[in-house]
Amino acid sequence: MAHDHHDHSHHHHGPPADGNFSQAFKWGIVLNLVFVAGEAAGGFWANSSALLSDAGHNLSDVLSLALAWGAALLAKRQATERYTYGYKGATIQAALLNAALLYLALGFILWDTIDHLRNPAPVNGTVVMGLAGLGIVVNGFTAWLFRHGQKGDVNVRGAYLHMLTDMLVSVGVVVGGALVYFTGWHWLDPAISFVILAVIAFSSWSLLRETVQLGLQAAPAAIDVAAVRRFLLSRAGVTGVHDLHIWPLSTQDTALTAHLVRPGGQNGNVFLRELQHDLLHEFNINHCTVQLEDDLPLMGAHGCCDQQVA
Repeated sequence: MAHDHHDHSHHHHGPPADGNFSQAFKWGIVLNLVFVAGEAAGGFWANSSALLSDAGHNLSDVLSLALAWGAALLAKRQATERYTYGYKGATIQAALLNAALLYLALGFILWDTIDHLRNPAPVNGTVVMGLAGLGIVVNGFTAWLFRHGQKGDVNVRGAYLHMLTDMLVSVGVVVGGALVYFTGWHWLDPAISFVILAVIAFSSWSLLRETVQLGLQAAPAAIDVAAVRRFLLSRAGVTGVHDLHIWPLSTQDTALTAHLVRPGGQNGNVFLRELQHDLLHEFNINHCTVQLEDDLPLMGAHGCCDQQVA
């Protein structure tokens, strides 16, 4: 029986947990805090629920950026005797908390919008258009800062999608402000706010679903477990695979454990090194523990279904 385990995180090809994105987080937080203050003040002055709803969502984005950045910094801390994987899981918890905060903010904004719809009041369309136009610039620039990392990390992708969505929402608010200004239909402002809420809820649903899956230690969406199993069965001398587990250590790091039946296997150490190298480059699995066995386990001795080469 052979057992091997190596940490290949230094070969991981995803974006850095912070590094270049530290500056992106800083700029995003500062710019959006300033913008939220101005937009909220303008929303109260212009009596615009659309501006207030957008300001509330932008504030939740500031909290989201701060949580994601803090979790990324925690993930860099070294492992300890108690936290043997380090603090990588903080990125998953931050993603879950961010999703919960987002939908909580949507609930409060919805309540305020319904009140404005019941009691419509004059709206200063010029102020609405001006502040929303500034929001297009601020949110667009912030989204641009995260454009390179949004495919490799759910936290960075969350920041990117939030900012991109906000930019598009600001476009909608500009259009709404123009319509109110030229038509005088003040009920359009809360109506547009409903549309904004729907867009945010819809665009954030996939992110919420993915973070819940990560919290439940489901295999990352980018990894085809069946393909990994077929890959393991295709290795030289492997006749069976059982107890295969794939789960996220963080929003960037993925772990795998597996028992491979390899009767009379030769060159076990070479086999394991090549296997771990290929798992990293084929599936981006960078924490790998593999146990080699000569025979299948007794029936019922393990919790996972066995699979053998026919």
